[in-house]
Amino acid sequence: MEEEIDNRKINNSFLRDHNYATEVTILEIRGFIPTAAIYCLSHCLCLSILNQSKNQPHRRGEYNVYSTFQSHEPEFDYLKSLEIEEKINKIRWLPQQNAAYFLLSTNDKTVKLWKISERDKRPEGYNLKDEDGRIRDPSTITSLRVPVLRPMDLMVEATPRRVFSNGHTYHINSISVNSDYETYMSTDDLRINLWHLEITNRSFNIVDIKPANMEELTEVITAAEFHPHQCNTFVYSSSKGSIRLCDMRAAALCDNHSKFFEEPEDPSNRSFFSEIISSISDVKFSHSGRYLMTRDYLTVKVWDLNMESKPLETYQVHDYLRSKLCSLYENDCIFDKFECVWNGSDSVIMTGSYNNFFRMFDRNTKRDVTLEASRENSKPRAILKPRKVCVGGKRRKDEISVDSLDFSKKILHTTWHPSENIIAVAATNNLYIFQDKVN
Repeated sequence: MEEEIDNRKINNSFLRDHNYATEVTILEIRGFIPTAAIYCLSHCLCLSILNQSKNQPHRRGEYNVYSTFQSHEPEFDYLKSLEIEEKINKIRWLPQQNAAYFLLSTNDKTVKLWKISERDKRPEGYNLKDEDGRIRDPSTITSLRVPVLRPMDLMVEATPRRVFSNGHTYHINSISVNSDYETYMSTDDLRINLWHLEITNRSFNIVDIKPANMEELTEVITAAEFHPHQCNTFVYSSSKGSIRLCDMRAAALCDNHSKFFEEPEDPSNRSFFSEIISSISDVKFSHSGRYLMTRDYLTVKVWDLNMESKPLETYQVHDYLRSKLCSLYENDCIFDKFECVWNGSDSVIMTGSYNNFFRMFDRNTKRDVTLEASRENSKPRAILKPRKVCVGGKRRKDEISVDSLDFSKKILHTTWHPSENIIAVAATNNLYIFQDKVN
């Protein structure tokens, strides 16, 4: 991202509709496609995976549906009389080790490991069965044939390799793959479990904040993530706005944190909504592992792992909503959980807002920009223009009044390509992919 982020022109390269989009993740593909990326879009019923066009590599930004498959089925817990929805809460890619792709997906209770593989050849010339698969009469076999592989139309197969169930009493809100690529953790409101990717019937509880008396419960876990390089280190955030960094080498149960990050509240700003808007909805390590980014309702904060007392940087996402908290509480929008994401060099951060706006903050120049993902500017090669929100007073022609914002249109999930300036934004039931202006 260049220094002049507010003047940077981002090209809208592709738009595809998906109903009930709940999350977008991105994976860089290393191998035969040098600049390709695969995006995974999850919605209520299934996973849809998009990839860059192989047939026309010169048409940068063209994406096709690579695969769509059912991830979870609706279930019913008869012991608790609880219906378990099939809605996918989180998806996480595993590093690619061979030609196949692997990802973890989870609903409220069950995590699944999926393998996505390609098949473009089929065997022919069997000795013991015919081309239709029927077993041949051995007495009719008079010669030995060598089976051969014949080309066929590309077929993408998604197969479940592991099912990790019965590990959580409460709803799973996040999963994170460890840097050792052998383990991952799943997090619910009160507990964090550590799983081995090869073992499905046993997990280890590494964090448990459930009190003996549930009436004494004061906070819940909202998100958790492994350190990108240190397999023994992870963080988890809480509904009270605090972040705890834990070291699994210290103890099997990480009840005692190694570091505690929390910004003291200004007593003059204390209100009825203070605890609600301070709840952290997302936590992300930087790619370097030096910094930590958290998102609460109104701000994005960047923390230095070596400084626990206060955040290194604080960015106001939509501070103009502070006067609207009462109405946002009444329509439940104040409980929306926005995610945040780093760019590949950790120099720019991005997060969503309302009215299909999303915000970018340049950490070097301290400049910020508000962009909009909408059908009006979704034509290929359309240039996104910065948007501004007007708070009272006279409104300019290119500004939008804070009273005109549509709170039903919200961008909760965003992601950034790990090495290129390509972003994916999930706006309600649409997926938008933007990239740098192509000359």
